[in-house]
Amino acid sequence: MATQTARKPWAKTIVFGILSAALYAGVFAFADTIAAHFAQGSYWAAGPIATVFLFSYVHGEFTGNLWSVLGIEATRKTARKTETTTATVGKPATVRPAARRATLNA
Repeated sequence: MATQTARKPWAKTIVFGILSAALYAGVFAFADTIAAHFAQGSYWAAGPIATVFLFSYVHGEFTGNLWSVLGIEATRKTARKTETTTATVGKPATVRPAARRATLNA
């Protein structure tokens, strides 16, 4: 396994961590006010959806950067090279076995 010397995203982790904590603290501190506004209807009805997207983005960025700082990365699968064969006109390039019917031996 080859090692790469890439910079770890410390600044992004700290910024998104603070933003994530601030969002959670703000929603918990002003839950009644926020719920009252979202219950008004009209354009406010999109508030919960926008809030979920905002939380998802900020918390996801924080979590992804945190894993990178800790040195935990997703495994990368290498693409397999397959041989391509040219098919003759009217015939498929690969031949699959015929389908078999399920039978019940009773």
